Amino acid sequence: MKITSAVFVKGVISSDQVPINEKFQIALMGRSNVGKSTLINTLTSRKHLARSSSNPGKTIRMDFFLINNIFYLVDFPGYGYSKHTYEKREKLRKMTLWYLKSTMIKNRLVIIIVDSMIGITSHDIEMLEILRDLKIDHFIVANKIDKLKMGEKEKLIIKIQNETQNLVVIPFSSKDKKRGINLMKRISSFIG
Repeated sequence: MKITSAVFVKGVISSDQVPINEKFQIALMGRSNVGKSTLINTLTSRKHLARSSSNPGKTIRMDFFLINNIFYLVDFPGYGYSKHTYEKREKLRKMTLWYLKSTMIKNRLVIIIVDSMIGITSHDIEMLEILRDLKIDHFIVANKIDKLKMGEKEKLIIKIQNETQNLVVIPFSSKDKKRGINLMKRISSFIG
């Protein structure tokens, strides 16, 4: 699937604002500063569609982007950012859990994005357990893969698979268009 249109729809801070319709939703989750917004900008070939920042913790809402008028990419706030107040961290956690547990959202996929330089974190493992318990389709994107040496890339993928009960891991880099094509093929297989 080639992305021909990408539109920011809205930023959501409470459950009653989430678009509830038949369009497929692909939620991008991961720790703060893992590159979720950059991944969206790369896939859509738009430099500034999703707000990205070098400072972690900037995204404090779910941002919905309508892609090809077929599905949404949903940019979630990063988890595990310790400098937020407890109240803000708790609000973000509850918003994420509501989204995942909502029975109103029928068609969805969650992509957990991990930083290739860091690997799987305890927060990622916790999120993967929640997704398994709720039986939500998901896979992992190993982002910033270009920062690893050639021999390290394959070792990282195997390590992540071993730590996640052999989940599918897609290597990704905003600097490599081929890797973006591989990710879009995987996404397309869920949308149909």
